[in-house]
Amino acid sequence: MIKPKIMFLITITILGLSIGYGAFNAELSISGEASVNPPKEYKEAILNGTEPKLEEPLIPVTIEDDGTVKKADLTSKWYSYEEKRWANAVILKNESKEYYSGEIIPEEEIESYFVWIPKYSYKLWDLGNYTERTEIDESKVHSIEIRFGTINTSDSVSGECTTPGVSGESGNCEVGDYMTHPAFLAFNTTGIWVGKFETGYSGATSSSEASKNTTEVDKVIVKPNVYSWRSIQVANAFTVSYNYKRNLESHMMKNTEWGAVAYLSHSIYGINYEIRINNNSNYLTGYSAVNEPTSNYLEYTDYGTSSSITQPYNTTTGYLASTTGNITGVYDMSGGADEYVMGVVKDENGNLMSGLDSFFNSGFNGTLVLVTERPVEPVSLGLNYSLTGTIENGIDFPESKYYDAYDYGSYNNYSRRIIGDGTGEMGPFNYDSSWYNDSAYFVEPYSPWFLRGAPHRFGSDAGAFYFNTSHGGVYSGDSFRLVLCI
Repeated sequence: MIKPKIMFLITITILGLSIGYGAFNAELSISGEASVNPPKEYKEAILNGTEPKLEEPLIPVTIEDDGTVKKADLTSKWYSYEEKRWANAVILKNESKEYYSGEIIPEEEIESYFVWIPKYSYKLWDLGNYTERTEIDESKVHSIEIRFGTINTSDSVSGECTTPGVSGESGNCEVGDYMTHPAFLAFNTTGIWVGKFETGYSGATSSSEASKNTTEVDKVIVKPNVYSWRSIQVANAFTVSYNYKRNLESHMMKNTEWGAVAYLSHSIYGINYEIRINNNSNYLTGYSAVNEPTSNYLEYTDYGTSSSITQPYNTTTGYLASTTGNITGVYDMSGGADEYVMGVVKDENGNLMSGLDSFFNSGFNGTLVLVTERPVEPVSLGLNYSLTGTIENGIDFPESKYYDAYDYGSYNNYSRRIIGDGTGEMGPFNYDSSWYNDSAYFVEPYSPWFLRGAPHRFGSDAGAFYFNTSHGGVYSGDSFRLVLCI
């Protein structure tokens, strides 16, 4: 029992006259510490210090199965990774608007959704040193073992290794070691906030209106059932992402950050299975195929806009396109649009590539394969082409923490992977990976930029472990995703 002493001063005003009744001491009895100490914020023990970090304008929320969004009460169990319910937050269109805990936030007030990926290490099962195509091995698919925690793994600890984080390097890592995922090291963070959906173009009323090669940061929207922002060069996508919320280290998703989400999804804390394809042919975000694809992109025809073919995120079918198998996860990681990520190959002199030629390039200053003419037939069957030009009227590459750089090499040399990026470790390969037969093409100078997820029409070739390549230029099926670091 706590009995703090409280001083009362009573003053009554009658017809403008103040009459003081003096002061007296009293003791007020209060039972329990909760009345004098603020309640503690909820923390999940298994996260080991990697709980969601919040700064304005991020608002923590809970999302009900029908999509209803409410401001989260931080003292209650508003997330549980043990139960595959990942933490969500939103940014409002009007950032000055306030809501109380438990209050519904109308969908029209929300500008963007983000999902928290806590820092973790994972148990290595394959170092990904594949230098050519052979046959796939579907027995490689397994539940990825995850340990959440803030401390980086080290060579000096038995059963662990220091994260190499460099293309082609394995360091002292061996199969069976735990390794801190590299996505959390560049920004020295205990987690990352990942766009819950592909980035959309605000105000677009059709798919074609969302095809804009611009840097209009005020058009950013990350929501379900909006048109994915496509037909944008990599440099413009990066600029938009970088300028979105500078106080939150906003940036365009890196290849290793994609890998971090994909690996967590395929653990006991996620769906632990292949994520269902978004087969909505209007490039609407958050949709899921009614039927699981069984044919590849050459034969797949089960895409469109009919409700018999595709369902939105807040339905039983829609949950299958989430990294968690429920509404709290990340969507559009299979199908929807191909997603550019900040993962680029270097030329033979170690310089970053920009793209193919003066027509098809990323907009970053860098090396080109050809300057004034484009080949009629694809030549990406080896390294028999010359690196003869550069783009110098674009923008410079940003600091190295904002991109993943890959060593020079051919499209079928997967040993150039960065361990953790969800490429080489998914081997062995033919033209698909060993994980769910997702398509697998590695970056090379002719096509130097990574794409992830696949388009809506790719069927069984699409997936969180799909990776392909592009010149970095404007393509109607290519989008991008936002990441925040605090």
